[in-house]
Amino acid sequence: MYIVTAKEMYDWDRKSIEEAGMDGKLLMENAGRAVAGQVEKQVRSGQHMIVLIGAGNNGGDGFVIARTLLNKGYAVKAWQLVPDEKIRGDALAHKQLYLGAGYELNHFTGVNELFRELDQADVIIDAMLGIGVEGKLKSPFDQVVAYVNQTQAFKIAVDIPTGLPADEGVTDFDGLQADFTCIIAAPKMSLFLQHTAPYYGEWEVVEIGLPPLKLNKPSQSLWESHKAIASLPKRSPFSHKGTHGKGLLIGGSCLMPGSIALSARAALRSGAGLAAVATPGSAWPSVSSHIPEATAISAKEADGMLAERLDMDFSGYDGIALGMGMGRSEASGEIVRQVIEEADVPVLIDADGLYHLRAMLEVLKNRNQPAILTPHPGEMAGLLGITVPELLARPFEKSRRFACIHGVYLVLKGPATIITTPDGTQVVETSGNAGLAKGGSGDVLSGILLALIMQSESISEALCNGCFLHGKTAELLTAEEHSQSDLLATDLIEGLSQSFRTFVF
Repeated sequence: MYIVTAKEMYDWDRKSIEEAGMDGKLLMENAGRAVAGQVEKQVRSGQHMIVLIGAGNNGGDGFVIARTLLNKGYAVKAWQLVPDEKIRGDALAHKQLYLGAGYELNHFTGVNELFRELDQADVIIDAMLGIGVEGKLKSPFDQVVAYVNQTQAFKIAVDIPTGLPADEGVTDFDGLQADFTCIIAAPKMSLFLQHTAPYYGEWEVVEIGLPPLKLNKPSQSLWESHKAIASLPKRSPFSHKGTHGKGLLIGGSCLMPGSIALSARAALRSGAGLAAVATPGSAWPSVSSHIPEATAISAKEADGMLAERLDMDFSGYDGIALGMGMGRSEASGEIVRQVIEEADVPVLIDADGLYHLRAMLEVLKNRNQPAILTPHPGEMAGLLGITVPELLARPFEKSRRFACIHGVYLVLKGPATIITTPDGTQVVETSGNAGLAKGGSGDVLSGILLALIMQSESISEALCNGCFLHGKTAELLTAEEHSQSDLLATDLIEGLSQSFRTFVF
């Protein structure tokens, strides 16, 4: 499923009508009927519904929705909030069909009468404004949206909640707070931004008959369960431990031995054949007690942290993950540089490794093998030298630019994780829940990603599937034996077996 900007959605509409020969009125009919079908799933018979109708395609959809629901016997009142002359084109044709069917249309003349109606409504359907909104709402929409937000009615938005920007980069807006949004044709970018996503509520995408062979393919898409199930690595009955990759994990410290232990255990739980851990000797007893299957790599230390370069050959490994719990000493930073410069295998950099990377970004360009960075927003903002709010306002743009400039794979972690390839292609992975908001979850993800990188032909698929397994494990665990409050990183590791049984075997 593709994710579109407002411009891309307008282009899809234009190509469907001008190049594929589809009638705009038919597309509007399809859209309104599809939304009405979703409304029926959300409401109960006898509930009083109000459809708020504006201008443009969103308003045209509103006329179709109201007519379709009235045809089926629902209690619906349609309110047109704009002057008659602003209803034009396909929307006007559907207004005439609505009136021709004999249904009453209420016209907005002031807020008082409408507000009294809204107070009595069980369900409010928002078909006021669509993806073309720019800036703050104007009268009467600003007043209506503010009032709708404070009502107790169940709020359903058509395509996008009124006032919400479709694209990233806008932080000052008036948005209707929907309980459910019926998205038409494809999700809009703002569905996956931390400051706009909550306005959508629950959501569903409906298909309206756009011709896929005629449409340009956006560079953003959504990673869906069926893709993961089809591409997660499966074991051959003739495989052996070397078949599934020998991974090297570098990190940990005397005071933070758990991070690297979590990553190594997660890597093995995710199918890695072998795992070796380079960590300070003072941390190894604690690490080995949690992951006896891993082997130790001798490493120098100072003050309980990794120090100086590692005296080892990286060529015997199929993938490397570094940075988890390694600390921020200058000596530890030299190891990050060494691995990036010398390791001719995929290298994943996380946590403290990303802190050290800030001062040596130029070395990334000289790598022949993939580099994978897995920052949370704070770490990503540090790499870019900007604030976290600046990053979160434009995460797609900032991630794409960074990945393309530095030639890296980037996994920007969050409720909607954005995975970007070196050529700028982006995939959003949305599994998981608030149970993952706990120390150690990121270390577990690094281990899962390392294991899948070593077992997959495609780095991008491995990253998408690793995030999928991580998030789905949290979902499975919190659906049965855990709550989102008590879930631990160690629970995630042990829960991976349930995810593999569910999605792979």
